[in-house]
Amino acid sequence: MNRMFRALACSMLYCVSSLAWSQSTEPIALYSGDDRQARMEESAKKEGTLVFYTTIPTQYAKDLIEPFEKKYGIKVETWRARSELIQQRVINEARSGRPKVDIIASTSPPMEALHREGLLQKVQTPRFDSLIDEAIPEHREWVSINLLTLVQAYNTRAVKKEDLPKTYEDLLDPKWKGKLAIEGSDYDWMASIVHDMGDEKGTQFFKDLVAKNQLSVRNGHPLLTNLVGSGEVPLALTVYDYSVEQAKKTGAPIEWFAIEPAVTITIGMGILKDAPHPNAAMLFYDYLLGEEAQRVLREIGYYATNKKIDPPFENVKLKILDPGTVLDEQEEAYRRFESIIQNVR
Repeated sequence: MNRMFRALACSMLYCVSSLAWSQSTEPIALYSGDDRQARMEESAKKEGTLVFYTTIPTQYAKDLIEPFEKKYGIKVETWRARSELIQQRVINEARSGRPKVDIIASTSPPMEALHREGLLQKVQTPRFDSLIDEAIPEHREWVSINLLTLVQAYNTRAVKKEDLPKTYEDLLDPKWKGKLAIEGSDYDWMASIVHDMGDEKGTQFFKDLVAKNQLSVRNGHPLLTNLVGSGEVPLALTVYDYSVEQAKKTGAPIEWFAIEPAVTITIGMGILKDAPHPNAAMLFYDYLLGEEAQRVLREIGYYATNKKIDPPFENVKLKILDPGTVLDEQEEAYRRFESIIQNVR
């Protein structure tokens, strides 16, 4: 009788433990046992699906997701939007008490904002050992899967390589009048340049640039890249290096260069504390940090954060922005950006 009771009690304990494992994010996110991968896969397959919010362009997200779905038989439902929209949607869902998303990949300042809201789950994974130091914040509630580097790009038919500016001050040369453009949301890039020059000098530089040579403002980095390729914009100040490489593959007469240090932001990834599908989310999290997915990111043209993946370029000095600092200073940076360029919108 006692033996039967003990067996029943153990069975009930196992069921309770399994239920807690499957319904809570924290156990799997912090688990480090030897059977971690096996338990994670088993529970993830029972969940069968996960919801992913991301800023990654749809086609590139598809390239990342399809191998995961095929390998594990888990469906990834994706919603793609700008980072500020993702941030607001996640906060609204959390406040409603009905979270829908499991895992998020977005520019890191909004991810840091979600961390400060207390919405993200701290994670411990052996994948961290393979990442560059800049990818892992101390709190470990999000991690960087890749870097985005803002560079300058020019139309090779409209601008000669030998005429390219070597410093930002070179842009004040009258030969650039009416030839320059910037993406309309890059206030953090401007703030970084102003900081490096010194607040007074940097602010005056941008005022002079707008007054003397004009500065066309375009909304969307892909659009700005395309306009350089078409020749409508001879020289763009803020495009992503990977987008230029993609345009070159189509035969566009475009090339990029960098006025160093090249301003760089990280793309952060985090799991919601109350993720509806925590095990599937954790499995996808590990997958995106692994060599297979990181190699896909590199093939797209991104700077992957896995140290085993070769960087897309060398000998370019990077300035990786601290997301917390960007977040703390964004209101002032945005006001400066708007006040200087508002007359050219």
